[in-house]
Amino acid sequence: MTKQVQQLDRVIIRFAGDSGDGMQLTGDRFTAETAQFGNDLSTLPNFPAEIRAPAGTLPGVSSFQLHFADHDILTPGDAPNVLVAMNPAALKANLGDLPKGADIIANTDEFTKRNLAKVGYDGNPLEDDSLAEWRLHAVPLTSLTVKSLEGYDISKKDAERAKNMFALGLLSWLYHRPTEGTIQFLEAKFAKKPEIAKANIAAFQAGWNYGETTESFSVSYEIKPATLRPGTYRNISGNQALAYGLIAASVQSKLPLFLGSYPITPASDILHELSKHKRFGIRTFQAEDEIAGVGAALGAAFGGSLGVTTTSGPGVALKAETVGLAVTTELPLIVVDVQRAGPSTGMPTKTEQTDLLMAMYGRNGESPVPVLAAATPSDCFTMAIEAARIALQYRTPVMLLSDGYLANGSEPWRIPDIDELPDISVLFTTEPNGDDGTYLPFKRDPETLARPWAVPGTAGLEHRIGGIEKADGTGNISYDPDNHDKMVRLRQAKIDGIDVPDLTVDDPDGDARVLVLGWGSTYGPIAAAARRVRAAGHKVAQAHLRHLNPLPANTGEVLRSYDKVLLPEINLGQLAMLLRARFLVDVISYNRVRGLPFKAAELAAVIQDVIESD
Repeated sequence: MTKQVQQLDRVIIRFAGDSGDGMQLTGDRFTAETAQFGNDLSTLPNFPAEIRAPAGTLPGVSSFQLHFADHDILTPGDAPNVLVAMNPAALKANLGDLPKGADIIANTDEFTKRNLAKVGYDGNPLEDDSLAEWRLHAVPLTSLTVKSLEGYDISKKDAERAKNMFALGLLSWLYHRPTEGTIQFLEAKFAKKPEIAKANIAAFQAGWNYGETTESFSVSYEIKPATLRPGTYRNISGNQALAYGLIAASVQSKLPLFLGSYPITPASDILHELSKHKRFGIRTFQAEDEIAGVGAALGAAFGGSLGVTTTSGPGVALKAETVGLAVTTELPLIVVDVQRAGPSTGMPTKTEQTDLLMAMYGRNGESPVPVLAAATPSDCFTMAIEAARIALQYRTPVMLLSDGYLANGSEPWRIPDIDELPDISVLFTTEPNGDDGTYLPFKRDPETLARPWAVPGTAGLEHRIGGIEKADGTGNISYDPDNHDKMVRLRQAKIDGIDVPDLTVDDPDGDARVLVLGWGSTYGPIAAAARRVRAAGHKVAQAHLRHLNPLPANTGEVLRSYDKVLLPEINLGQLAMLLRARFLVDVISYNRVRGLPFKAAELAAVIQDVIESD
């Protein structure tokens, strides 16, 4: 049977099912195949917020969305062109996002009366007219998988578990994805269980063959590779990129990296990844709690290492006292906050930008720290190195903000050449620096205001530091009011004087009246929305902040250059409040706190409304 092949420029696919259906693995493998093929891509994994939500229920639905194209793209896409629904809950939870005319591939075996009743379906939507506005492909994925594995020495339960590989094979055929990588992956994953490996490979190949032979799919699709900047690429998630950035910072600074951390969603993968790289001198310590993790990291910094701690919002709250200790001892420390929905435990697997004010001010006393935010998954690599540069050069703790969307999302990353990375090496103090031959631990560099860093045990440089206020220069304990005022102002001046690049503005014609400003993970949706608005004939400028404290020196000038400044945030307006207070600019806030990233179409409509309003 000869089937038609149709060329597309982009596709958005969403895999959805129970947590136990392997949707994240299926999405990861399809993403890896797509990256190998050379498409540009962006992903959005979406996990249940409950650890063990009841099977077949709406709270238990897990999904993975992938947007891939033959051109540069910026987001995982607003709405899927294809939904793979492994059960009724997956269909009901995601149908509202599906545009009319999109494809639905539904696993008919799971649409039983019991499963339908769990999510409130009175009848079977696959058999009535309720899905008439979509292109429905009813496929018995489970029974076809079990049938294809009858000759293998595995249980029926194990055979049913392979249905996600059958679905992956079908989608791989439908979109002409490579298959060799998935076969090699399955052989490696189940190397100690060869029969399970063979069965999963067989299910994957059966799905491919089903697409090739069935009349249910008369058309397959091709999306050509994207034109990217020359170089070697790999697919990378934000947490992986951040871990690699920390390793690169260790190498470039010539300091051993010590990670003191406590597992917490969605930051745990950084700990897992770094623990694999001991050959680079990386030491990871899984502490008994958040406070112990940051305390160990600060102790490592005192001892001359690159000290790092990773966490999410609840952990930052617990680490606050020790971060304040790092401020007053003026030791380099990197605190990574992979933000998630709150308050309290909140929705651990959902994304937000709600920790900015805590990062800026969430400590007692005048306790200033630099605050940085990564813009994309691959940008987490660059910003990890930048955080290390600032921490080491200025002897200060640094807050590096990521979030759940960046941490779990992925995109192609051009692997940089080593000579492209900055030299952030450190010179420890080895000789006395006082006029009388003594060591002054708080004698500052006149340019950076950073104090010297001496490794404990260096002969002649014995000193003490701690949380009690110190005398300028000597570091001796001091309760003198004038000295305290001086030290507070010096610590603030050091942070205010940090060298950060100017804010750049994307304003193609140079005469836009509206500026859309963003920070953190809103970069992709804002940039995609700006493209749409310009394509519709309107003019809009875009700028994105990656340094939030101190702000770039030209921030005020940029803000005042436009009639209107629109600031979308996944919070209730935290950065907008800071900008209004500092620059007296009437920033227009647009805020949604849904645990999900913005959609480009949503922001495009908001931008157009601002442009057209008086």
